[in-house]
Amino acid sequence: MARRSAPLLRRLVSSAPPLPGHGGGARRTVTYMPRPGDGTPRPVTLIPGDGIGPLVTGAVEQVMEAMHAPVYFESYDVHGDMPAVPPAVIESIRRNKVCLKGGLATPVGGGVSSLNMQLRKELDLFASLVNCANVPGLPTRHQNVDIVVIRENTEGEYSGLEHEVVPGVVESLKFCSERIAKYAFEYAYLNYRKKVTAVHKANIMKLADGLFLESCREIAAKYPSIEYNEIIVDNCCMQLVSRPEQFDVMVTPNLYGNLVANTAAGLVGGTGVMPGGNVGQDHAIFEQGASAGNVGNDNLVEQQKANPVALLLSSAMMLRHLQFPSFADRLETAVKRVIADGKYRTKDLGGTSTTQEVTDAVIANLD
Repeated sequence: MARRSAPLLRRLVSSAPPLPGHGGGARRTVTYMPRPGDGTPRPVTLIPGDGIGPLVTGAVEQVMEAMHAPVYFESYDVHGDMPAVPPAVIESIRRNKVCLKGGLATPVGGGVSSLNMQLRKELDLFASLVNCANVPGLPTRHQNVDIVVIRENTEGEYSGLEHEVVPGVVESLKFCSERIAKYAFEYAYLNYRKKVTAVHKANIMKLADGLFLESCREIAAKYPSIEYNEIIVDNCCMQLVSRPEQFDVMVTPNLYGNLVANTAAGLVGGTGVMPGGNVGQDHAIFEQGASAGNVGNDNLVEQQKANPVALLLSSAMMLRHLQFPSFADRLETAVKRVIADGKYRTKDLGGTSTTQEVTDAVIANLD
């Protein structure tokens, strides 16, 4: 066959019709070469949960169907006032490896165990990841914020490892794990992040938090291309609200991480736009990134005005985890277009839209 000249090839490429579903814009390069069978639809365990949970998980189901994403859901009715997570739910997550979850209400006091903690312990989801970043078109006090909070998820005070020694005396157990430090640096390395900051209280908790810092320092030495520093948690909170742009990846023990993630979320639009997930060696659960407000209130449920953005973005994280990057890109791009346009926003973002109106707008913006 005669060799075609470069000018002829350019004309053929420029005159070729656009790929179906991709419009006439710039052609995509190959970013992911799947193995045979990688496009097989994947089952995902779905827990709608309490409060606004069914509203926002319902929004995700609609968007996934509209974009023909290669996932399907196995839905289970779980509520925070149950004594334990039903065994069928645990088995489903073990089998599917991935779960999408709405908020589960956690009773305050009374000795009732948190089902969220039960899931994390049962599946050994030792790392919680929350991405707190400015969203284009959403005005905030601070700009250039792009923080990833990686928090130890199964140990420490927040894990519920406590008992009553004698009447009136409660002892809380605190551990530190090397694996969360490894995960934080691995995440930073694979995502081309420049700095990891360890958040601690080792000036007071000298043994427990001291061990945490020791683990972080040992791992940091193996990643010379990544800057490493440390900050005491109370100073960290002040720095977050004054100069959040200085932080990149933050690695924290369990309790501190919950406080840091919710604070960081408040800087860039609130918990309604912050995606997150919990991951272990074999399983992952994706949910709204910051815990504050993840169940909502009765008014939001009655008015059907819960913000679905956080869980939609968490679903994009889930799609990348499942190695469906193009679907994740489409979903994330559509959500950001809706926010940037500003026409459809829920009350927490300064609008009056319902959950369904935001969902319909996201679907209309899918490429």
